[in-house]
Amino acid sequence: MHVFGLIGNPVGHSLSPPMHEAAYDELGMDAKYVTFEPDPDAVSRAVDGAAALGVDGLNVTIPFKQDVLDLVEPDALAARIGAVNTIDFSTSPPRGYNTDAAGVRRAFDHHGVSLSGAEAVVVGAGGAARAVAFTLADACETVHIANRTVDRADALAADVRTELPEATVSSGGLETLADRVPDADILVNATSVGMDEDETPVPADHLHSDVAVLDAVYSPIETRLLRDAADAGATTIDGGWMLLFQGVVAFEHWTGRDAPVDAMNDALRSRL
Repeated sequence: MHVFGLIGNPVGHSLSPPMHEAAYDELGMDAKYVTFEPDPDAVSRAVDGAAALGVDGLNVTIPFKQDVLDLVEPDALAARIGAVNTIDFSTSPPRGYNTDAAGVRRAFDHHGVSLSGAEAVVVGAGGAARAVAFTLADACETVHIANRTVDRADALAADVRTELPEATVSSGGLETLADRVPDADILVNATSVGMDEDETPVPADHLHSDVAVLDAVYSPIETRLLRDAADAGATTIDGGWMLLFQGVVAFEHWTGRDAPVDAMNDALRSRL
């Protein structure tokens, strides 16, 4: 039996197990997806233990995405972003990937949205925003990062420019959204705003019909931002798609097989 899983703290809320096990069922694989919740100071021992026990692959979530960077051989993208969310134990040392970035790109591709030549705005400067910002900066014409704490937006923009010198990346506070969003082709909310309360990080009057809006929040699946964007005639992409495709890419790294996307999506949507 192949064993895959998720390491984080906490992980009880995760939707990854049913999504991945739907893939195994669809393809007739003898495999199981399990969750591990080590203490924050035990992640190194946990990863070593997983390798020793013959675990085939791990997803990595909060708070360990940066901690495991030194425990694996990261690919170029994961090293550039500075975070790993997928470990493949088929090599020694194990290989580390960041499939969050691929999840962003494939979510837009799935909805027929081209990033090439686009003007993009990212709201947030945390872990999710890093993956989003690097992905968009590699594909779009310009990227603007807006965050409540301006210093964090500036720091992220500087990191992206260092790793991608050809990218045009700017930054500022949330007040800059009033100037940036009306001209944007792409808008991504990479904050948790909208998760616990019916709030949005972007005023509705900034939105327009020519922008594609991705909200990384997937609980609720329809956030206030996405409702406002739909009312403005914009293309809307809920956070479930980003969650789905990061899992799809992880599955493909581990197995070398095309993921059964529809089966994984059905399992995920039934629980959102």
